[in-house]
Amino acid sequence: MTAATHSTLFPQVPDSADAVLEGLDPEQREVATALHGPVCVLAGAGTGKTRAITHRIAYGVRAGILHPSSVLAVTFTNRAAGEMRGRLRQLGAAGVQARTFHSAALRQLQYFWPKAIGGAMPRLVDRKIQLVADAAAACRIRLDRGELRDVTAEIEWSKVTQTVPADYAPAAAKAGRESPRDPAEIAQLYAAYEDVKRERSVIDFEDVLLLTVAVLQDRHDIAEQIRAQYQHFVVDEYQDVSPLQQRLLELWLGERDSLCVVGDASQTIYSFTGATPDHLLDFRTRHPGATVVKLVRDYRSTPQVVHLANGLLAQARGRAADHRLELVSQRAAGPEPVYAEYTDEPAEAEGAARRIRELVDSGVPASEIAVLFRTNAQSETYEQALADAAVPYQLRGAERFFDRPEVRKAGIALRGAARFGGNDSLLDDVVDLPSQVRAVLSGEGWTTQPPAGSGAVRERWESLAALVNLAQDFAAARPAATLADLVAELDERANAQHAPTVQGVTLASLHSAKGLEWDVVFLVGVAEGMMPITYAKTDEQIEEERRLLYVGVTRAREHLHVSWALSRSPGGRPNRRPSRFLDGLRPGSTATAGRTAAGGAGGIERGIPGSRGSAPKRAQRVPARCRVCGRTLTDPGEMKLMRCDDCPSDMNEGLYERLREWRADQARSSGQPAFCVFTDRTLMAIAESSPDDERELARIPGVGMRKLTRYGADVLAICAGQSPAESTDQD
Repeated sequence: MTAATHSTLFPQVPDSADAVLEGLDPEQREVATALHGPVCVLAGAGTGKTRAITHRIAYGVRAGILHPSSVLAVTFTNRAAGEMRGRLRQLGAAGVQARTFHSAALRQLQYFWPKAIGGAMPRLVDRKIQLVADAAAACRIRLDRGELRDVTAEIEWSKVTQTVPADYAPAAAKAGRESPRDPAEIAQLYAAYEDVKRERSVIDFEDVLLLTVAVLQDRHDIAEQIRAQYQHFVVDEYQDVSPLQQRLLELWLGERDSLCVVGDASQTIYSFTGATPDHLLDFRTRHPGATVVKLVRDYRSTPQVVHLANGLLAQARGRAADHRLELVSQRAAGPEPVYAEYTDEPAEAEGAARRIRELVDSGVPASEIAVLFRTNAQSETYEQALADAAVPYQLRGAERFFDRPEVRKAGIALRGAARFGGNDSLLDDVVDLPSQVRAVLSGEGWTTQPPAGSGAVRERWESLAALVNLAQDFAAARPAATLADLVAELDERANAQHAPTVQGVTLASLHSAKGLEWDVVFLVGVAEGMMPITYAKTDEQIEEERRLLYVGVTRAREHLHVSWALSRSPGGRPNRRPSRFLDGLRPGSTATAGRTAAGGAGGIERGIPGSRGSAPKRAQRVPARCRVCGRTLTDPGEMKLMRCDDCPSDMNEGLYERLREWRADQARSSGQPAFCVFTDRTLMAIAESSPDDERELARIPGVGMRKLTRYGADVLAICAGQSPAESTDQD
């Protein structure tokens, strides 16, 4: 269910590195050729950021500057990672790893688990809801379905911001979060959830990142092995990075700066999950030597759509608004956005469906039309209205194309025909590739005419029709291609999750529409209480709602319809008004008073070569030597103890046991594995040296600044023969 694009489906692979650069505008070319040092790409909606970074990687590979296996490109969705892999393959840069943060971390964790932890890796659960429900039952707390979702979201936020259960209440207050229940109750549920996971030997998606970070922080040998593998990093949608993902990225990088980040602060719409644009906005501060490239040439939308998008952000406030980009459309003029007011929501849905029916009848492909709304609950009304108008539709976020049963069966049938087609009577009278595919898929339920109505039968037909259309495009691009070639292409697309276009109007929430585009977009329900949503209270929350509408507007290439309803149901009180975000933009409205943010022009800013900023340089590493015999140490475990394994130990056994008991308590209260607090080796090193102050404790390998801040007072109290509680009381 990927929106169609206007690029050629099967372009010829460029025959040289220079050919990779052909067709790029000056700013995109600058991105593609800036292969050394830190690079920050500020890319507005529709400005070709994916094109710029994939050509950057491909140019580096084709020029022999980058080895494909040494590049790791990370993004936030499997769809985006699949699209990136598909584009790189078309540019002759197959072999580059393009993954989500979680996918890359999981791969590394699975590989290094036996070496770092030992034993079998816990099972990964893909849904938390049932575990949270079981945790609530253990706490004797009743949660309805909505509360379960809300508590789960709070647990996810806590983990990506590296907040443990004991710290949830102050962290949530500091972040301005409105807890769905009493913060103390959320903390209790969070701790119980971690207990349930531990009892069942399972981990969740956030644990994948947390555990990978813990392993890389604690095992320098494993960190160095990963850094030897990946030497060049590209991060897409950098405005959506969470603190935990940023920490993982820093550990992957080590002391190097071969990093390219791409993002747009004006498209930050996931802060409720822990994402923050601060890492993007502070990039130049952290890397004064960085090259900053701004992409503002909008190739997607008409000047009329771009004008509305720019106008939405003109009254925005906050830090992201201070760094907004003023888009400049590169397309010919198109129609003005259409604004429509309806008496109630069913009338609004019927009006949209009626207009969509007219567009489809006039020749606009249904796959080039989208209906975007603020909440998933709005979907049902539009599903019914489109079904009544006999318009096919698809729900964004449903099963992935190549995972659908009918697509799997079709793939098996095509593979069989490719192998044994000579014995298949269906293929006796067909010679060209598209005819062969149509003949094979006719046995799977495809017909020349679509079935009437909508529903499951129509959806299956649409899936098979997408394969037929793909075969026609493939044959047009490669006239000599055989059925076996097409099967190989389908296999590669399945691996990359590069799905063909499915015919049907897309119904999607604004959040799930991020990264997609259509010729025609209907933005529905754009009324106060829905946009911004009722529970958006603070200035920051209101501004995120504005950015969400901006994302919706910039999904449209040519036609944009914006509508709202005065009441929810027929006969209801007409007490709603259009969204405040449209004030001064829709005809007949007056602009809301406020500061106008300065727009950012495109261009290139080069940093000071070799500049590393004002941050102090880390001390050069010196060889570690055994404090007993003086031999140079190379084993990570020996380096942590600062002595050879076979040299005599002067460890205080009683202190070691007290530290182990304290660590077990910390692990239970924080919901982390014990080794995430301190490893056995680190505890042994502490028990051997028995530090008197923070400076001595900080010298012990495995005690970083974060752990020193969090646990230092407790550890020093235990070393002094006190309990952590006594130390706190004295302070």
